[in-house]
Amino acid sequence: MADNKVLDFIAEIGMLKRIKRSGWWVLGIPRDESVAEHSFRCATIGYILAKSEGADPYKVVMMGLFNDIHEARISDLHKMAHKYIDVRDAEKKAFNEQVEDLTPNIKEELTCLREEHDEQESLESLVARDADILECLIQAKEYCDIGYENAKKFFQKAPDHLKTESAKKMWKDASSWDSSTWWEKLSKFER
Repeated sequence: MADNKVLDFIAEIGMLKRIKRSGWWVLGIPRDESVAEHSFRCATIGYILAKSEGADPYKVVMMGLFNDIHEARISDLHKMAHKYIDVRDAEKKAFNEQVEDLTPNIKEELTCLREEHDEQESLESLVARDADILECLIQAKEYCDIGYENAKKFFQKAPDHLKTESAKKMWKDASSWDSSTWWEKLSKFER
């Protein structure tokens, strides 16, 4: 049975449904995604990449789901903010406070996953980071495909940060894919 501290944590995580990803509004895209939307698809991409790379899919999915929970407290800070604020320190402080009152086994697991992700040494952490980057790239591609050309700016540097072969291949495929046609084969217009 859940106690109030767990329910408070769940409610706080729910804030991620309302916090918008800042990089998109900087580009003037009016329908920007929430952090929760990003985290869900990041975890999904992470699962696929983990299977391709021989990494532990559970760890990768967990890293994707919990990587941005600090944004419930400090929001999603775009790259310009990084120039003025020690974002990594703020993220760690917020995360540590968020998990502080959880049961020891949950706190320990989430903290270990967070530290592993931040160290970027294990295959799982590299895959999780690639999933995060790919999710942004695919979202940018989808925005471009519906007319928001400014989103192409994400294509300039982000692909260079991909580490795994699976992620590099997925981006190569996605960069020439038309994201707006996947549903057409499912829809038949019959008379």
